[in-house]
Amino acid sequence: MVIKKIVENAVQAKKEIEDLTSQGYTHDDIYIFAHDKKRTENITEALDTEKVGMKEQGFLDSMKNMFTSRGDELRSKMEAAGLTAEDAADAERELDHGKLVLIAKK
Repeated sequence: MVIKKIVENAVQAKKEIEDLTSQGYTHDDIYIFAHDKKRTENITEALDTEKVGMKEQGFLDSMKNMFTSRGDELRSKMEAAGLTAEDAADAERELDHGKLVLIAKK
């Protein structure tokens, strides 16, 4: 089961993560996305959530993301985390407005 949550900031993200962990998700099941790469890294590290990497994406998609736009990279990573292409596109539009996207996948 995949859950997608849209939040305004890291404080709200922390609350959502606490709610998700109380429902049985682990920090390794939860991914956070922000449009700015550095913001994603900082929040992911601060809230101890998982990063989408080669394990989730596969080698070829990971390499392809090195040469694509940030929007394409984000959509690809959100799909690897469990969203459909349509949901990933919708979530990426939310990121364009400065919001954060949380994805929880068991």
